[in-house]
Amino acid sequence: MATFLYARVSTTEQTLAHQQSQAEKAGFSFDHVIADQGVSGVVVPMRERPEGRRLFDMLRAGDVLVVRWVDRLGRNYADVTDTIKEFIRRGVVIRTVINNMTFDGSTTDPMQMAVRDALIAFMAATAQAQAEATKEAQRAGIAYAKANTETYKGRKPSYTRTQLQTVLELDGKAQSVSDIARACGLSRQTVYRIKQDPAAAAKALAMWEDA
Repeated sequence: MATFLYARVSTTEQTLAHQQSQAEKAGFSFDHVIADQGVSGVVVPMRERPEGRRLFDMLRAGDVLVVRWVDRLGRNYADVTDTIKEFIRRGVVIRTVINNMTFDGSTTDPMQMAVRDALIAFMAATAQAQAEATKEAQRAGIAYAKANTETYKGRKPSYTRTQLQTVLELDGKAQSVSDIARACGLSRQTVYRIKQDPAAAAKALAMWEDA
């Protein structure tokens, strides 16, 4: 049996060191630390993250998975609930640092199982609702900035013109997101954003190039 810490670092304000330190202060120790860097919990499902896939491969019955909170597993209701239930079916114990909660398959009582599953669903829904509220606040802030300044350009793109063109060329050749990210030196999240709206990606780059 082994204890794993899974961390997801999706912004520059978050760090793996902080999540690990917070868990250690709560009394946890780990045999393995698994972390996905720069990955959106809304856009990228757990199984499609590089380290998320690795975690699925490594976890065995009796292992303990520690996360700061369920939002580190993801911010999509269906993805989070499916992930937790799959781990429970495997015999994995999931523990959260915040609120010190435990989810496992130890009970066979239907009422206790119903309460457990309802709590998992509530926490997953809360994670998605928080993400949506944050996005809405960001949209409102951007709309205000656009209305009050002629020089608003948004966040500077993390890719160059050459990288943008390479992403589109490789995507046209049906290359996987992981392969494209490695070839261009970009994060998977950036590649996903470019693929989802190439026109917007090009426009954002042009605004900064013209500045």
